[in-house]
Amino acid sequence: MAAENALYTILLEKIKQGSLVLPTLPEVALKVRQLADDPDVNLGSMGDVIGQDPSLSLGMIKVANSALLGRSVKIETVSQAVTRIGLRQIKSIATAMALEQVFVSENEIVAMYMKKSWKKSIDVASVAISLMSVYLKENKHTPLTLDTITLAALVHNIGVLPILTEAEDHPDIFANPTFLQQAIIKLSGKIGGTITREWGFSDELSVLAESWSDLTVLPQEPHYLDFIRAGAIHHNIFKNVATQETLLKSYVEKGILPDTDFMDTDEFQSMCDDVKSMFI
Repeated sequence: MAAENALYTILLEKIKQGSLVLPTLPEVALKVRQLADDPDVNLGSMGDVIGQDPSLSLGMIKVANSALLGRSVKIETVSQAVTRIGLRQIKSIATAMALEQVFVSENEIVAMYMKKSWKKSIDVASVAISLMSVYLKENKHTPLTLDTITLAALVHNIGVLPILTEAEDHPDIFANPTFLQQAIIKLSGKIGGTITREWGFSDELSVLAESWSDLTVLPQEPHYLDFIRAGAIHHNIFKNVATQETLLKSYVEKGILPDTDFMDTDEFQSMCDDVKSMFI
């Protein structure tokens, strides 16, 4: 336990002092977000910025051609993608697509853990986005949106990154993953909130990053937290069976799920696979 306690103590002290090294938002995502906030922005200038990043360009085209947008005519250019997605949604979608660039490290072991963390984020996001898509078809006047859940689901576990980086200095942590997992459970939410605020995200997204795993926070009305947690249940991140059953029943009552077994159907799994293909 000495290694875990050392890491935990170091992280906690750096959080208190504000000296924890945080990941930076990818430059292209920062440019897109700044441009999207410009009242004089147009589709052409937005397409030019996105077009500077080949990976983001491909991601935006995938989104524009996805079943989520319900378009059968395929597009092939960034300008067409931006037009189809729309300026209102582009800020969140482009940021979400660029996030993979943050999950990198020159350290081989840390890189492996970051890759696993990004994969887990995609798994959760594919469920959350698919469920939101179904929900929106039945609830036309909800304030919840697909672009927000896309970004929220992919950023929900961002707090693991500084923990993994700090763990580089403690080889025992990687030799015993249980130590690392305990530090992540205890601190990743708080760190995630710090990162998202540093990036200039909305308070809503910061609260999501802080509290998605805190099951004392239980919104009465349908909330982005519910969709992210449904993804966590589906991928067995919440391992307590009683907790899973209680949450699933509440989601049925809220109209988020048609029934408690809905996420196990072939139809839903096919939807998740389609969403996942946008990120891989």
